[in-house]
Amino acid sequence: MGWPDFIVIGAPKAGSTALHVALEQHPQLYLSQPKEPKFFLTDGRRPRRAQQRGPGDAHSAQEWIWRQDRYQRLFDAAPPGTLTGESTPFYLWDTAAHERMARLVPHAKLIAVIRDPVDRAYSNWTHLRSDGLEPEADFLRACQLEPRRAARGWAPFWRYLGLGRYGEQLRHLHEHFPPEQVHVVRYRALIDEPAQTLDAITGFLGVAQGVVTSIPGSNVSAWAGPNAVNAGLRRLVRAGAAVGSFLPPDAWRQASRPLLAALHRGDAHRPKLDVGVRRELVAQFTDDVALLERLLDRSFQDWLGDSGRGTYAVRKSLAPSERDASQ
Repeated sequence: MGWPDFIVIGAPKAGSTALHVALEQHPQLYLSQPKEPKFFLTDGRRPRRAQQRGPGDAHSAQEWIWRQDRYQRLFDAAPPGTLTGESTPFYLWDTAAHERMARLVPHAKLIAVIRDPVDRAYSNWTHLRSDGLEPEADFLRACQLEPRRAARGWAPFWRYLGLGRYGEQLRHLHEHFPPEQVHVVRYRALIDEPAQTLDAITGFLGVAQGVVTSIPGSNVSAWAGPNAVNAGLRRLVRAGAAVGSFLPPDAWRQASRPLLAALHRGDAHRPKLDVGVRRELVAQFTDDVALLERLLDRSFQDWLGDSGRGTYAVRKSLAPSERDASQ
């Protein structure tokens, strides 16, 4: 029974799933199933309901792997000589996870994929809104509710702004892991230059380069616009998730499929983020971006502009010259 050799630690909605799937294709690497065991978010105890009070939180927490023996068994099937890994993007945000990883897997190499923090927050909100869990129809208002929700015990995925403060997160992580043991990847590089970016990651891990050269497309839920039918469906989803928290996870997953299929009907496009909202939120990240630049000795000034870098689908649809212009 062993521990992972590497961990993809962050950030949510920044490409960690796509990276996990891509690395699975490398014959020298073995990735865990499930992808996000969330073990280091726990202290070896079942997640407390007091910290899982947001819509769907308690249902999701049933799938966290909190027992050490069960976590270590995730890597039992790894072929001899392969490096083992897992991907839980909340580890970057959770300072307690930094301390647990340093204690239990001090040798592990850590990979953090980071994304324009406002783009990331908006993607986070649209994900939860599309799945019927986010009750607030206004993105900016949902961001403003973050401190109140955190105080009430809503789970980490509701930290729309907090999850994007990478400078603070990396500064704390470097207190427990040396910078050379942490590889930071930009989301846009993963999309725009997958072969080069994957080679840099496999080189960091010490396995053969040039083996994996592409990442899969993103899995984005269809957007459900504001109307009475969708409002009713969202209420049903939230009510069902609350009931489902007392049932086996698969039971609610099966029961929710018709509701989600109805909510995801049609081909509506996600609304574009208003530039005024973006400016208001960008102002809250200026200090953290400056800290991130000092830590990594790289520029992230593009994150402070009036336009984001776009979703996976949008960036893949652009010609290379258009992508360069959007940098």
